[in-house]
Amino acid sequence: MHAFIVRPFGEKKGIDFDRVESELIMPALRALGFSGGTTALFLEQGNIRTDMFYELLIADLVIADISIHNANVFYELGIRQALRKRHTFLLRSSTPDEVPFDLKTDRYLHYDASAPAASLQTLTEALRETWIAKKTDSPVFQLLPHLQDVFSEPFNLVPLDFQEALRHAVSEGDTVLLELMGAELHGIPWKCAGLRLIGEAQTSLNAWRDARITWNAVLEYDKFDVEANSELATIYDRLGESCLADQAVDRALQGGERMLPDARRAELLALRGRNAKTRWHSAWAGIANTAEKQQTALSSIHIRESYEWYSKGFAVDRNHYYPGLNALAMLTIMIELAGLHPSTWESQYQTNREAAFMLDGYRENLRLLAAGVRLALDSQRERAKNGERDIWLEISEADHAFLTLDNTVFICQKYRQLLSCLAPFYRDSAMRQIGLFRELSLFSDRTGAVQHAVPSSPSESEKPAVQVRALLFTGHRLDVPGRGTPRFPASGEDAAREMIRAAVTRELEHAGEWTLAGIAGAASGGDIIFLEICEELGIPLHIHLAVPERDYIRASVADGGHEWVERFETLVRKHAPKVLCRDGQLPAWLRSRKDYNIWQRSNLWMLFSAFTLSPDSLTLVALWDGAPGDAPGGTADMVSRARDLGARIVHLDTRKLIAGGSSV
Repeated sequence: MHAFIVRPFGEKKGIDFDRVESELIMPALRALGFSGGTTALFLEQGNIRTDMFYELLIADLVIADISIHNANVFYELGIRQALRKRHTFLLRSSTPDEVPFDLKTDRYLHYDASAPAASLQTLTEALRETWIAKKTDSPVFQLLPHLQDVFSEPFNLVPLDFQEALRHAVSEGDTVLLELMGAELHGIPWKCAGLRLIGEAQTSLNAWRDARITWNAVLEYDKFDVEANSELATIYDRLGESCLADQAVDRALQGGERMLPDARRAELLALRGRNAKTRWHSAWAGIANTAEKQQTALSSIHIRESYEWYSKGFAVDRNHYYPGLNALAMLTIMIELAGLHPSTWESQYQTNREAAFMLDGYRENLRLLAAGVRLALDSQRERAKNGERDIWLEISEADHAFLTLDNTVFICQKYRQLLSCLAPFYRDSAMRQIGLFRELSLFSDRTGAVQHAVPSSPSESEKPAVQVRALLFTGHRLDVPGRGTPRFPASGEDAAREMIRAAVTRELEHAGEWTLAGIAGAASGGDIIFLEICEELGIPLHIHLAVPERDYIRASVADGGHEWVERFETLVRKHAPKVLCRDGQLPAWLRSRKDYNIWQRSNLWMLFSAFTLSPDSLTLVALWDGAPGDAPGGTADMVSRARDLGARIVHLDTRKLIAGGSSV
C-alpha cells in the first residue's frame, strides 16, 4: 500500500515537522507495510504540483498534519477530500492555532510535539483501524453520498507503457508475464489500479486461479468493491466454488455507501442465477439414465432458484437482455420437464390442483418473458445500429430463436451464419446453452440439427493433460580470471557436471509418470552444463534469457571464453529461448523502483514460469556456495525467492569444487 503525507516543512511555531515525520509518521507507516512520503521525495524535473496532485489522487492513505494554519496543508487536504471518499487521516499537536471551523467536527489524533515517538503505538493502531474500517471520512462524500470516487477508473492512473505491456501479454496469451507484473506492483503508488487491469487481463485469458489471487488483492483495499466481487463471482463459479461465488455477489450488493446503476445490479443478480444454475447442473449431470436425470433436474430446488435470480435481474433492468434470456431458458426447461414428468412436478405441491395452477402461471410467465426479452434485444439492436458489431447480441438473438421458434431450418441457418466465422471462445459459449437442452434430451430435433450445422471447435475435444514436473536450475557462472574469492573455477567443470548429472538423474528416476521439464538461463557455467545434461537425457528444455541473445552473451557468457559462447549458440539454435526484456532494460514503469534490477526480475519470471508448468511440484537445483551473491539477482537471490514460494531446494555446494570433491 502507498501513503502520502501532507504537512508543513521544517520548524514552525515550535514544532519540528521533519522530526514528527521521521519519529512518528514514517515508523507507523513502515510498521503497517506502507510505502511513500511527502513531496520532498520528488527529485525528477517538472512541476512539483503535478506530482502532488497525482499523489493526492492515487495514495491509498493520506495523513495530514493540521497542527498549524498552513495554507498548503489545507489546500491539499481539500483536494484529497474532494477526490477520494476514504482513508484520509488527520493529526495535530497543541498550538495557539485553533482547528478551522470546517474541520472542528472531524476526528484527529493528538500528539506531543516535544516527544513525537511517544504516540507511535497509538498512531499505528489508529491508522490500522482507519485502513480496515473502509468508512467514508471525506465530508464531501458524506454530504453527497451519490458522488463517485474519481479512483474508479484505473486507466487514468496507470502509465501507458504498463498498459501496452498488458495488451501485449494478452495478445500473446502470456499469463506468466501478467503474474510477474502483478508481483512487481509492490510499493508502486498505483498498485490497486494496476491490479485491476491485470485481473481483467487474466480473466480474459481464462487464467482463473491467477485472476482469483489478483482480484482478492484488490479486495484488500475495499472488501465491498463492486468490480472485484463481480469478477470473483465469475471466477469462483468457473472454479466450482459456488458458495464463494454467492458470497462475492452478496458483498457487491451490500455496498451500502454506493448507489449501483440498474445495469450493474441486474448483472450481479444474474450472477446469483448463474451460480444456482451451476449447482443445479451438478445435481444431475452425472446421471446416465435419461428419465432419472430429467426427474432429478426437475425436482432440484436450484432450478427455481436460478430462474428467480435471473428474473429479479431482468426486473431491475428491462433493457438488460442477458438475465432475461437466461430466465427464459431456465423457465423453458422447467416447463418442458414438468410436461414430461407430471408426477414429479405434482409431488412438489400439496395438491394436484395447486401443481396445475402453478404450472399454468409459469406458462403465462414464459409467454410474457419471451416477449419482454424480444423487446430488450430489439432495443439493443437499435442502439447498436451505428456502432461496432455486438457479437453477444447476435448470439443472444440466436438463442432467443432457439427457445421460442419451431422453425428448425431457420434456427440452424442463424447459428451457422453466426458461429462459422467466430473464434472458438464465442462458439463454445453459444453452444453451452444448447448443451443443457441436449444433456436433458429436450428439443432434440433443434439441438441435433444445430450440433450438426455448427462443427465442434478444437477445444471441445481435449487431449489428456500431460503431467509436468518443473526442474528449475540456478547456479554460479564460471569464475572470471583473477576473481578474488573462487566459487566455480574452470578446473571444477567436470566435477560440477558430475554433481548436476547426479541430481538431475535422481529427479528423473523419481518422476514416475510425470514428464520433467528443465528450465534455466544460459550463462557460462552451471546454466549451460545443466541444459546440456537435460538435452542428453531427453528432458525438454525451456531457456529463459533476461535480455536479447547478443546482450546476454556480453553480460553472462563471453567472459567465460569463446568455447562457452559456441555452446550457448548451439543450445539457443536448437531450443528457441524466451526473452523477458527485449530492449535490454527494465520497463520504464519499473525503473524508479529501488533495489530491483533486470536479473532479479528474470529470477522471478523463471520461477513463475516453472510454477505455471508445475503448480504443485517445483524443484530448484542450485549450484551454489551458500553465500550472498556479488550483486542482486544472482544465485542466492533465486534460492531465497524459490524458498519463499515453497519450492523444494536441491543444494549442490560449489565449495566442494574448490576442495576438489565431487559428491552431492
